[in-house]
Amino acid sequence: MSIWGKIAGAGVGLAVGGPLGALLGVVAGHFVIDRALDDDEVVFTIALIALSAKMAMADGKVTDEEIRAFEDVLRVPPAERTNVNRLYRIAQQDVAGFEAYAEQVARIYRGKPGTLEDVLDALFHIAKADKYIHPAEIEYLRTVADIFGFSEVEFARIRASHLGTPRMDPYLVLGITPEISDEDLKKAYRRLVRENHPDTLIARGVPEELVSIASDKLASINVAYEKISKARGLMERS
Repeated sequence: MSIWGKIAGAGVGLAVGGPLGALLGVVAGHFVIDRALDDDEVVFTIALIALSAKMAMADGKVTDEEIRAFEDVLRVPPAERTNVNRLYRIAQQDVAGFEAYAEQVARIYRGKPGTLEDVLDALFHIAKADKYIHPAEIEYLRTVADIFGFSEVEFARIRASHLGTPRMDPYLVLGITPEISDEDLKKAYRRLVRENHPDTLIARGVPEELVSIASDKLASINVAYEKISKARGLMERS
């Protein structure tokens, strides 16, 4: 069954409390408080719908480009757009602040920083769809990252992998400093490649519709590593 069939099906038996559970209940028809959602794809998708809907309100407007990016990222089939748009509108109007959604996502994925970063990657992808990220959106993303448990340095790395850096600093993209040794540089690079490989994302339960984002991020990581390697003469020695 597709991810959208799972979300829309009243008989899936998936349940979660809190604001995400309420959203799921809108479409699935029922949810039970205090039970854990047992399908990573469903919870990931509901979380992304909720957080992207709240992010769209951060700068006070929702652009057509952002809506298209949201639909493209999730590849919402025409038959399910009504349900998804309903979820999106309800999340925007919900009295619960975005912090409530972010805190619940952080609890669900406690101990899975890779999946939490996947959520941030998707949000960055949507936010930059109109070729401009409003300062309010950056603050929104920074706050979500903080709730998820990412440090300011880690957030700067994630941001740089999507938006670049003012000085085109490849070290920032890799989340390291120029003082790092060649050996530790290689370890940091390999870890990022491993964590952002499409196969790894699929293994983490990320919907296949979102795996394409990893390719752009990997490209940024590879370019940054190549720049540092050339500057250090590592390629000549390999």
